[in-house]
Amino acid sequence: MQDTTETDFSEQGRLLFAGPCDFIFASAKASDLPPLGPAEIAFAGRSNVGKSSLLNALTNRKTLARVSNTPGRTQQLNFFALGGAPGAERLRLVDMPGYGYAAVGKEKVASWSQLMRDYLKGRASLARVFVLVDGRRGVKSLDEEMFDLLDQSAVSYQVILTKHDELKAAERNEVLAQITKALEKRPAAFPEIIFTSAHSGEGITELRGSIAKLIAERNA
Repeated sequence: MQDTTETDFSEQGRLLFAGPCDFIFASAKASDLPPLGPAEIAFAGRSNVGKSSLLNALTNRKTLARVSNTPGRTQQLNFFALGGAPGAERLRLVDMPGYGYAAVGKEKVASWSQLMRDYLKGRASLARVFVLVDGRRGVKSLDEEMFDLLDQSAVSYQVILTKHDELKAAERNEVLAQITKALEKRPAAFPEIIFTSAHSGEGITELRGSIAKLIAERNA
């Protein structure tokens, strides 16, 4: 059994994300979810938070997740096999639909919301949801609603800040303090916040290591 308390997982994270990463499944409704397999980590966030860019940076690929100037393009749960061929992968990445895009019709928003609720409810293989928050704007009401949903679903989640390169040091400290306070009394929130930039690479190594540690703990 691996002792994860003092281990530096940076190298394990690098090796994990240096391996193959392949699209394997897309689900538009709960009845289409793939069978349970290895541990899954999901990525959620507002439609313009930079989720696709971060997923591409995390996996060292340019086109794993589609990057678009038009928010709201991810309209289903997209599953990717990481660290091995599909069927032998070590981990699955799940790209969730972005939330809060006003130009999408109410019926579509309701459909996406139900899909996310159904996925979060009792998905035994789901290890953690990484909720991306725009570092320039901090936690907004839609993010709070996502936190509420995750708390109610008893799903572990961790806040990942984006746009690190677009803020000054004082601004970063301010938003970190704000989010730390916002998470204090939330039962399912993991206390570590990671500040990232898909553009500069800031925080990517740390995030990979955090994921590698999570998987090691889950398999211990």
